[in-house]
Order: sequence, then structure tokens, then C-alpha cells
Amino acid sequence: EAAFGVAALTILFLAFATMMSAEPPGCKIRITSKGLDMLKYETQKFVEEELENITVPDLKGKEGGLQYTIQDVKIQELNLTYADLRFQPDVGLLFDIQNSSISLTFQRHILYWFLHDVGAINASADGVNIHVALYMTRDDSGRLKISNMSCDAAVAKMRAKFSGTLGKVYEFLASFLTTGMRFILNQQICPTLNHAGLVLINSLLDTVPVRQTVDKYVGIDYALLSDPVVTSSSLDMDFRGMFYVLENPNDTIVNYAAYPVVREYDRMVYLALSEYFFDSGMYAYYKAGVFSMQIMPKDLEMLLRTTYFGTIMMLNPALMEAPISLELEVSTAPRCVIKTSGATVAVTAVVTVMMLPAGQTPVQLSSMTMEAKLNAKVSMKGKKLAVHMDLRRFKIYSNQSALESLALIPLQGPLKTMLQISIVPIINNRTKKGVQIPLPEGMDFIEEVVEYHNGFIIIGANLHFTKGLREVIESNRQYMPSNSTLAP
Repeated sequence: EAAFGVAALTILFLAFATMMSAEPPGCKIRITSKGLDMLKYETQKFVEEELENITVPDLKGKEGGLQYTIQDVKIQELNLTYADLRFQPDVGLLFDIQNSSISLTFQRHILYWFLHDVGAINASADGVNIHVALYMTRDDSGRLKISNMSCDAAVAKMRAKFSGTLGKVYEFLASFLTTGMRFILNQQICPTLNHAGLVLINSLLDTVPVRQTVDKYVGIDYALLSDPVVTSSSLDMDFRGMFYVLENPNDTIVNYAAYPVVREYDRMVYLALSEYFFDSGMYAYYKAGVFSMQIMPKDLEMLLRTTYFGTIMMLNPALMEAPISLELEVSTAPRCVIKTSGATVAVTAVVTVMMLPAGQTPVQLSSMTMEAKLNAKVSMKGKKLAVHMDLRRFKIYSNQSALESLALIPLQGPLKTMLQISIVPIINNRTKKGVQIPLPEGMDFIEEVVEYHNGFIIIGANLHFTKGLREVIESNRQYMPSNSTLAP
């Protein structure tokens, strides 16, 4: 009993440790049934095009005095009476075609004893039923993939219309040939659709970025953390959603942010981003040395000279005419806080006042700490996520003494104005360029609505196809490797 108790505790501990070690997503995407309805038309159109390109082998045979050859089989039209695309819990997607028909033509070569006949045959396959399940998983590189497919296809009956004079022969031949053609079609449909899913649709999923460069400083990691979670009404994907420094991709912060939870189903798609998504971005830029700049404050020059007149005179009166500059360097990575009231970014920086005498080493007059809080407004356009900053609060204080902090009070207002006019626009110019979210090529967000929650934001949107499914696949096929079925 004691051994059993120890084993049970060990199992519980390991289970708890596994739960605790699970990496929360920085980015989460939910595709709802409404989004799937949008995809259904493109999927149906794509399947029709694939089935129209079915290659049917020639059919030859001999029955008594009858010799026949059927060749040049071409599918003329598909009439998909009922087609449905839906989620299959714990699997992925189901695509159903029921009670549909296929019109086709082929050429006949018939030799009946001494009579030779050639011509076209119009045929139709009725009661076409196709059932395809696509198994959606995460591959080794963290990309969403169709890992497997199951397919069942059946043609209930075929009819053929012959032109010619050998009526009795054709009646016999029609029954014989349609049975053979129905068997061949049944054998060709599923291999065609398997290739469409495992190769062509996977090439579309290859256009979703896993690790991509944002600019010359940072990249972003959109690797899936686990297999997608599929219910009857949605498909949820958890992405790492982590920025990294291009020169040192392993220098990142640990994700302790809240797990983004999506409860809505009204829109076609939902994008959830945790505080970690933004914190990792600011950390990456901080490590890349972007948050450091020198400003020549012409509007503040007289005020700064007046404020530090005594210091300049004590150091060297000859410095009075030298140019003056402010060097701003963020001392720690900025942090983002998201609440239901909105998102804010806290920044702490060191501002150094320097004199720049010509041909001499710069002289430091003072060093002060700046603390600023900015409002961050998140927006989406197409596949680009952008942030706009506005200064909310600002204060400075001396690193040397409380007395000097009092002397800096007259600088509070002018420095805040300088920050709003000179520095915040530089930040917004960078953030407005945006970063791509993990969506396939040819698909964009429209009609976006941003909601702020404690610890994360949710963007609900509808989907818009800027390119057709076939167009995107064809444009990427030239870059597909020969083993593209399993390509990362």
C-alpha cells in the first residue's frame, strides 16, 4: 500500500509539473463556423476544379465478337447539388458532397465482327457521394498541416448516350461500359482529392509564417505550441507569438502572462494577443539597442543653459557657447499592461544632458531619470497588426539629489512637449508599419473590432479573400520542393 501511495503521488506530481511547464500562447487564433462558411465556397470551387482534371485511363476489352476501346475521357461539368464543409471534433475538417452528378464525354472505337464504328459518347455519373476528413495537426517545425486524410467516394449509377446505327450493340455496350467507367471513377476520385489536400492545400498552409523577419532588428516566432483544438463550432490554434532579436534569437523573456481566452463565436475569426506578445517585442527592440537616441533640443536650448548655468560655470565657463544635447536611453525593457480600460506601456529611461565642445570630449552636465506611461491603441489592417502610442503621464527626477529634482521642475512641461513632438512620432512611425499575423496568403481581416480584457486583447473580424484558393496555390507551386507533402 505504501508503494502504491508513493507511485500515485509521483504520478500526480508529474502531471502537475507538466501542466505548470506548458507554455502559454502569446497569440491565439479561433476560426468559427461562420469563417468556415466563408471558406466553403472557395473549397467547393477548388474541389470542382480538381475533379474536372481527373485523368481516366483508356478502357479496352473484348466480349465475343465485340472489341472496344474507350479513350480521351473528359469531364465536362460537375453539378455539386449539396456540398458542406464543417468541423469534426478532435480531427479537423469534414468535406461532404452528396447526391451530385458528373457529365463526361469519351471517344469510342468499336469493332463488331466486320462492322467498325467510331464516335463520341456522352455519359453522366449520378448519385455521386464523397466524404473527406482532413486531420489537422502541428508538424515538427510548428506549422499547421494536414497530416492525413480519409476519403470515401461512390458513384451510384452511370448512363451513356450513343450516336450511331448499331442500336442493339450499343444497348449491350452501354451497360457493360458504364459499369467499368463507374468503377474507374470510384478509383480516381479519392487519389485526386488526397493529392489536393496533402500537397496543394498544405502548400497554402506553407504561406503562414512560422519564423519571419519583421525588420532589420527583430523577428517573430509564430510556431504552433500544440495541435489545434477542434470542436463542432471552432478551430483554436495557440501560437508562441514571441519576438526575438535577429542577432541573438535565444535572448528572450519567459512568458508569465495571462492565458488569452476567447469565448466569442459571432465573428468569422478571432485573434487574441497577451501582454507577453507586446512585452517580447519591446524586449527584443530594447536588446537590439533601438531605444537609444540623441536629440539636439533647439527649442529647449536656452532653458537648459539657464537651468544648468551654475554647473557650466563651475565646470568651465568656456562651455557656455558649446552645443547642448540630450541623450535618451531606455534603462529597462518597456512593459505593457492590458486592462479592460485599455493598454498602456511603461517606459523608464535615463536622460543625460551633455555639452558638445568642438574638437573635445563631450561633457556631462546632469543625468536624470524619466518615467513615462503611454496609451497604446491596437489596430488591424489586412494581415498587419499596428500600434499607435499617445503620451499619458510623464515625470523626471534627478539621479544625484532631491534638491536637483526640485530644480528640474521647470523642465517637466517642456520635456514632456518635446517627448510628444519629437520622440513619440518616431515610435509611431515604426509601429504603424505593423507586423504580419499568422494567416495564409490571400486572406485578410475586415470589419475588425478590438476588445480589451485583463491581460490580453481580442480582435474579432470577418475574413476577405484577396486571391482565390487556386490562385494562391498555383503561385506557390513553383517554389514547392518535391517532398512538399511533409515540407516544414
